[in-house]
This record gives sequence, structure tokens and C-alpha cells, in this order.
Amino acid sequence: MYKLVHLEIVTAVQPDRPPASSGLPDSEVLVVACFEGEQPAADALPEDVRRTVENAVAKRAFSGREKQCVEASGVGTPVSAVAVHGLGKRTELDARKMAAWCDRVVESLRTNDVERAVIALPDCPETRGPASAERICRRLSLAGYRFDQYREEARTSPVRLREIALVPPPGESDLYREMLGVGRAVARGVAFTRDLANSPANVADPEWMEQRARELARDAGMEVTVVGPDELEERGMGGILAVGKGSSRPPRLVRLAWGQEGPTVALVGKGVTFDTGGISLKPPARLDEMKYDKSGACTVLGIGRAVADLALPIRLRIYLPLAENMPDGAAYRPGDIIRCYGGRSIEIMNTDAEGRLLLADAMALAAEEQPDALLELSTLTGACVVALGHHGAGLYSPDDELADGLLAAASDGGERLWRLPLWKEFVEEMQGTHADLKNTGGRWGGANLAAAFLSQFVGELDRWAHLDIAGPAQIPKENNGSQGATGYGVALIVHWLRSLVS
Repeated sequence: MYKLVHLEIVTAVQPDRPPASSGLPDSEVLVVACFEGEQPAADALPEDVRRTVENAVAKRAFSGREKQCVEASGVGTPVSAVAVHGLGKRTELDARKMAAWCDRVVESLRTNDVERAVIALPDCPETRGPASAERICRRLSLAGYRFDQYREEARTSPVRLREIALVPPPGESDLYREMLGVGRAVARGVAFTRDLANSPANVADPEWMEQRARELARDAGMEVTVVGPDELEERGMGGILAVGKGSSRPPRLVRLAWGQEGPTVALVGKGVTFDTGGISLKPPARLDEMKYDKSGACTVLGIGRAVADLALPIRLRIYLPLAENMPDGAAYRPGDIIRCYGGRSIEIMNTDAEGRLLLADAMALAAEEQPDALLELSTLTGACVVALGHHGAGLYSPDDELADGLLAAASDGGERLWRLPLWKEFVEEMQGTHADLKNTGGRWGGANLAAAFLSQFVGELDRWAHLDIAGPAQIPKENNGSQGATGYGVALIVHWLRSLVS
């Protein structure tokens, strides 16, 4: 469903070379960056192009502020026009502002129906080094992404932007060529995740998710195992069964296995294909966004695709607990007591705290197989969104080394992650009255209580982490019409996996 922009890396040229030997490919637009109060980053461009850039800036009172842009046409071979985009103050540039600059450039190219463009990057810390190169290559590769297969205009007016040639800072071209493959693989995983998460619930039910997992397994050479309702009952996986009881679309657990060497890493992703809240029905406002409650499952599938594309030497095990949380005569109720995999009983206080029940079964199974590390990703709590907004995810882990590694990987991948506490008091608050545990606690610290609940289903495994991605997994509808899944977490975890095996 997705289409990545073709990206190539070209070497910067010297201004004393004639235009014919510039090395720049033919394009409709050359994009040049400019820091506020500085001259455009055009020193390495052909002399005639550089003069055009400088004249355009001089004539338009251009200062290089963020979101400021000036254009000039009639440049001639090898480019037809130049566009100078402001970066703001050099001292204030960080990875997020660099990503936003890339997005603004791409949006301008798309708005003007540009098919081929050249982007000359500025020379600064945010464009140098392998992490920066991967982030930029990934961002630009995703420039063509749109979830538009249900729109008539997508067939009549397709996106024209197909090719971007990237001019890295001096001396960085070989590094960018090396990291292009990584960035493209991560971009493919991100786009795959977005497509899955954006798909509507009348299409993307548990069976549909199973089929997408099977297709990935076939393409990537993974083993696939599916545990249906009867076997879920035989195995005592009462959490997945309880959540799916009210739906006409049966729940299931999908397990994928990839790789024959290296450390074993288990990935668990929450896959509630639609969440009404069950008997504890959600209010109507923003209920349409509950199709994104499967984002954890979509993310771990996207990670699996990227890992296979990169052929990382790792044993990856992916677990997808899949269910639709609906209210009907068969639905589970507040006050019910269920038993999850491994035998722990849970008193249901609220049927809208359903994700942790699916994860309890899946995490207990994953931990039983004794991986070297277990990572779980889920859109688990609104409380984490209250704490961190849509800007970052919450991280919970009892292992300092694992937590530090994930935080470093988030920084390299350009994704925000914040560690939150797993204090013993939170576990105590989740003790049940008539069962071992209850699925909700008090009013305060809801994200922490949910993480404490999950900590009871990893057995003796210490090297595990829970990532609450409820905030950054999707852009809310009030964000100027750009609502949709982000693919958050794919870059973060792939960066961590690469560091694990490097």
C-alpha cells in the first residue's frame, strides 16, 4: 500500500568546477538550507547555481528564519529552479527541528508537483554521523507516504514526487551511502506499521491482522504459529479470551520467529483492533481513534520487517495478542474473575482496561521461553498521554542497562522516550480483593499502575521493558488535518537491536 521515494546520494561539488561537471542530476528544484543570519549553504554548488541562490536571498530580505522560504526560477542545467528554506538559529537546531525542516521541504515539493528534486544539506552536527544520516535518509524516503487507498482522488491525482538526490555535508557522502540501506529498511518498517494501524476496524480485525502477519512471515522467511480460541482456552489464556468474548470476530495469538543466531529478543505488541471499552463503554468523542489501539502489534510487525530487510544476526520472536473489545451478551463484565496464562487470577474492575489482559497472556508466554530480553509496546493508557502528551512514550524497566540502551537508541532514532518508575507501591495497589490481582487501581498514576500490573507476568525475567506508546503512536485529529499513525517505535527498537548485535 505504501510507496517510498527513491533516494540517491550525490557527492558535493567544488564551486570552481564548470556546471557541466557539477555531478548534480537533472531536477526540477534544488533545495538549499540557510541558518538564520547566515549565508545559504551553497559553497559547494556550481558557480551559476550559487549566484542564483545568493541573488534570490538578497532580493527578498530573506533571513533564514524557521519556515521562511524563497524561490528563484530560470537557473538552467542541471536544475530548473532553486528554493532556499530557513533552518532558524544554528545554535537551536536539534534532531526534531531537522526532521521538521525535511518535512517542510517535502511538503513544498509536493504542493508544487515536483517529481525530481536535489536537496543540499547544511554542514552541522545534525547532518553528520551515522545516526543523523539514517534519520535524514529515513525521513526523506517516507516523503511519499500517504494512506489514501480509500480516496478517489488518489487514483486521479497521484503524488508526483518520486526521486530525491541528497547532497550530504563535505566528506559524509560515503557514510550516507552506507546508512541509506538502513534508513530505507527502517522507513519500510515504519510505512508498513502506518498502513496496518491506519486501516479501519471494519477491515482490520484479528483475522486480517493474522493474514498480514502470515504475509510478512512468508516474505521474510519467518516461522508462524497461530493459537485460536479453542487452544487459547486449553492453554489457560483467559485474558485474550475475555477481551474477545463480546465480538463476533474471534481473538487469537500469533507468534512469529525469525533468525538462527545471536541473542534472543521477544517483542510483544498489543493488538486490540477496536476498543469500545466493552461494558465499561467509552464516551463517543474520539471513539473513531480506537482503531489505533492495535498500534503496538502493528509496530512489532514493522520492526520484524526492518530486521529481516537488514538481516540482523538476532533471534527475534514476535507475539501478537489480537482481539476486538465489544459489548454484547457474551462480553466480560466488571466484577468477573478470570485466570491468565500461568495461573494468576484477575478481578475485572473495568472492561476498558483490556489491553493489559491481552498482554498478560502474551508476556507470560514470551517470558516462559526465556529470551535474553523482552520488549513490550502498547497504546496502554491515557494516563501516559496526560503525562507526556503526544511527544514521547513512557518507558518502564527494572533493568538499568536495558533502560539506558533504549533511551540512547531513542535519541539516535529521533524518537522521544522517558523513563517512569516501577515502585513497589504500585504493585501493592494492584492486588485484588477476591483474586490475585485487579485490572485497575486508584485514580492516580494510572500509567505506573498498568506497568506494575504487567510486571507480574514476566516470571523471573529481569531484562524486560514496557513502552507505553499511547501518545506518539498517532497524531490526533486536531493536528491541522494530518491525523494518522506515525510508526513510532520502529526506528527506536531497530537502533537498539543494531547496537545489541554490533
